[in-house]
Amino acid sequence: MTETIDIRRKRLKIRAWRRGIKEMDLLIGGYADDHLATMTEVELDEFERLMDEHDQDLLSYATGLKPVPEAIRPMLDKLIASADHASWGIKG
Repeated sequence: MTETIDIRRKRLKIRAWRRGIKEMDLLIGGYADDHLATMTEVELDEFERLMDEHDQDLLSYATGLKPVPEAIRPMLDKLIASADHASWGIKG
């Protein structure tokens, strides 16, 4: 039995908001809220591949503490670009 694209989107949205590290909930969950409804199957695959990474690693990639694996770089770049940077307390 295969899931429909709507069921897949709902499943991914739940996973996006229940990561374990609040910063990743906000980054990934916020992106899911804004973009999941319009993502193609290929984009959903990329998003799911990124979510298969451990939160600690994703946080290290997002903050530049570790090099980002090429397999998830495009999706992570999209997440970071779409984030609400004003709420991060970054000045400049």
